Amino acid sequence: MLVAGDEFGRTQQGNNNAYCQDNEISWLDWVHADQDLLTFTRRLIALRKTHPVFCRRGWFQGQPIRGVGLEDIAWFQHDGSEMSEEHWNHDFAKSLAVYLNGHGIHALNEKGERMVDDSFYVIFNAHFEPIDFRLPAAKYGKKWQKVLDTDQDQETRETYAAEAVIAVQSRSVVVLQHCDGAQQR
Repeated sequence: MLVAGDEFGRTQQGNNNAYCQDNEISWLDWVHADQDLLTFTRRLIALRKTHPVFCRRGWFQGQPIRGVGLEDIAWFQHDGSEMSEEHWNHDFAKSLAVYLNGHGIHALNEKGERMVDDSFYVIFNAHFEPIDFRLPAAKYGKKWQKVLDTDQDQETRETYAAEAVIAVQSRSVVVLQHCDGAQQR
């Protein structure tokens, strides 16, 4: 999570309620902002705004999507197997992946139409060492494209097949977007 100030390295002089001050403590100096972090943050914002699967108004239900055979959300271990309740109590639950079903959005757009988006697979590695993550079975998606990797400075568009293994660097996040039209979402 980023808050105003991280990109500038400012401390607010110890004031954690600077929002109510109209002076140098709360003003943002965009000229001296970390430009790489600013560019990265703009990419994150654009990704979120472009894809309604990241802008849900309500909680995921974990329920099957009618006619699709997949849930709106599914959690995975690094070996590509789905997580059970028991897995959440293990210390390695800090490194996991989540499938976000683009057909599992239970909200309507401003025109009252059902929203549909691409599906995404987001990998979180909070471990201090790299971990190999196996992508899930083809029923979740036969082909995935990397759209974000917090360990890489520039945008990458590598593609991966279902059940491929991806090395995810320590303390990083990788976002994959489903990219084959034949997926059963």
